[in-house]
Amino acid sequence: MVKMPGKTIGASNVKLLSFAFLAVAALFGASSIGTYNSLVSADAEIEQKAADIDSQLKRRADLVPNLVATVRGYASHEQAIFTEVAQARSRLLGANFSLNPDSAAVASTALNTALGRLLAIAENYPDLKANQNFIRLQDELAGTENRINYARINYNEAVKTYNLKVRRFPGNLLAGFFGFEARSPFTIDESDSQIPAVSFGN
Repeated sequence: MVKMPGKTIGASNVKLLSFAFLAVAALFGASSIGTYNSLVSADAEIEQKAADIDSQLKRRADLVPNLVATVRGYASHEQAIFTEVAQARSRLLGANFSLNPDSAAVASTALNTALGRLLAIAENYPDLKANQNFIRLQDELAGTENRINYARINYNEAVKTYNLKVRRFPGNLLAGFFGFEARSPFTIDESDSQIPAVSFGN
């Protein structure tokens, strides 16, 4: 028996309280493990989606040299735009979306802007507009842009799911303790990054 001021708690009651305490502790522990694993999984999903974006950004950068070479064959005097494209491509290749999404997004936008100017040159050169290699590269570039946009949507969905887990109870308690921080979505200025359509008509 356990004596307390004004009360006496029997051994059976002590066992019952102990069992209840252990049950609550076990339930809390299981819940915490589940929440932690859920945060880890959501974080890993973001990393995978970020890697997908990195892959598509690299694919676009790989198309640039051939595109520049084709345009240079018709407009070799447009050196300023060639230099701008080369510098923007170099910055994008030096960026890593997985490690620094904001920096990579800025570099991606800069390359899109430079490519838009490069493609616009074709309007002044009918033979370039009719060049099959140029048309193919421009189509490949447009296709890559679509894949980048799709990867960006998937990444932002993963970020949204993760951020909800980080902010909601009880995830917010464990997130702060284990260093899980909210992530930023991949945002771009559509007006700056949109590659203009090039007319291939006569």
